[in-house]
Parts: sequence; C-alpha cells; structure tokens
Amino acid sequence: MRVLIDTNILADLLLGREPYYDIAYDILAMCADKKIYGYIAAHSIPNLFYILRKSMTVEERRGALKDICQIVKVEGIDSFKILSALENENFEDFEDCLQEESAIAVAADYIITRNIKDFVSSRVPAILPDEFLKLPINGMGKV
Repeated sequence: MRVLIDTNILADLLLGREPYYDIAYDILAMCADKKIYGYIAAHSIPNLFYILRKSMTVEERRGALKDICQIVKVEGIDSFKILSALENENFEDFEDCLQEESAIAVAADYIITRNIKDFVSSRVPAILPDEFLKLPINGMGKV
C-alpha cells in the first residue's frame, strides 16, 4: 500500500503534539518497517522547516527532516503538478491541491491527514490517521 502523509501528521510527530503524537509515530514506524510505502510531497519539507522554527534550532530541524527523508520517499513538485494544481478549482487551499497532485503521481491509495474536510474533492481518498491504523494491512501492497 502506498500513502501520502500530509504535513500535519509529520508536524504532530516532530512537535510531539498530543493527542496525535502516538498515531503519527505508528504511521511513520510502519513506513520504516516497510509495512507500507510512505511518501511526502516535497513542499512539506520547507513548510515543516518553517513550522518547527519556534521549537527547534536550525540544526535540530535539519536533523529531524533528514531523518524523515530516510523513512519516506519525497515526491517532487514540478511545473506539471503546479499547473495542474493551479487549474484545479476543487480545492480552496493550493497546498492541499499540491498534496493531491503528489498523491496521484505516486499512485497513493490514501492521503493520511487530520484535515480530511480539505480533501473532499480529492481524486485520492483522504483518511484520518487513526482510521488508517484500523485497516487490515498485511505487508507491502496488500490490504
């Protein structure tokens, strides 16, 4: 199974946000253990670098984001994805539209996010992290 992990899930993990930390940890652990294929959109990295600025030093942010990049694959944002997102009027939030474009590019089965309302018109289904963990996953590529 392939999943695109939204920025808010990574922020939950890196900021230790309760009550979301444990679920975010479990999802990233599944990626690290090769139980699922985890992806993030490239623009999540600079967004997180900015979000983490008040709670981590530059060195800590760089290290944390490098660690994330060792666990999940980063899907690039190119002009095709940007133009497609700009033409997509189904999303109010451009960043969410880019998440969808990245999810499509990696053939994701789900976008794991706490903001599923932002993805109601997504061509890739959005799922809450706790709901995702309830799915019967039996190794890579199988549900």
